[in-house]
Amino acid sequence: MHGSNRPALLVIAALLALIAAPALVSAHCQVPCGIYDDDARIARLYEDAATIEKAMTKMAELAGNVDAQSANQFARWVAPKEQHASHIIAVVSEYFLTQKVKSVAAGQEGRDAYLAKLADHHAVMAAAMKTKQNASPDYATTLRAALDALSVHYDTEHLHRHCRSLGRSDHAPKPQPKLVAPEARQGDHG
Repeated sequence: MHGSNRPALLVIAALLALIAAPALVSAHCQVPCGIYDDDARIARLYEDAATIEKAMTKMAELAGNVDAQSANQFARWVAPKEQHASHIIAVVSEYFLTQKVKSVAAGQEGRDAYLAKLADHHAVMAAAMKTKQNASPDYATTLRAALDALSVHYDTEHLHRHCRSLGRSDHAPKPQPKLVAPEARQGDHG
């Protein structure tokens, strides 16, 4: 196989993986059942982000290889990266935004906090979308930082206690400076 066929082979393998992958997205019910577990949701979002980051790292390791096995493995890492990013977007929109974030009308007390909360939720969804569009682990770092900002809006003390019991000081690394992708600096929003 010639080196010039490698990019096409990788693209074809990635597309096949996406077509063959089932869409597994769930957040919670859309009935106001009152059964909420913010800790579990936040922890799962961090697990999704960790999976995305690992997939991106593995994809980078495989990117220079031209053999069929590497192309197969590359495609197998693309599919979960996409699924976990989609899961993050679904949980933030279907669980947090629709069931946990309560609207505050303009001019009412708490409006600024409400808008800040919306911005933090939007930042997570936008960062997750960017991990679908890109393969650089830098986008996973941006996603993790957005999750750190989002988690402060919820009582995640149980999650912190659980992580301490496992010998971890926190559920996530300390927030990293927000990375701005080159296309974002040029005004690209999607």
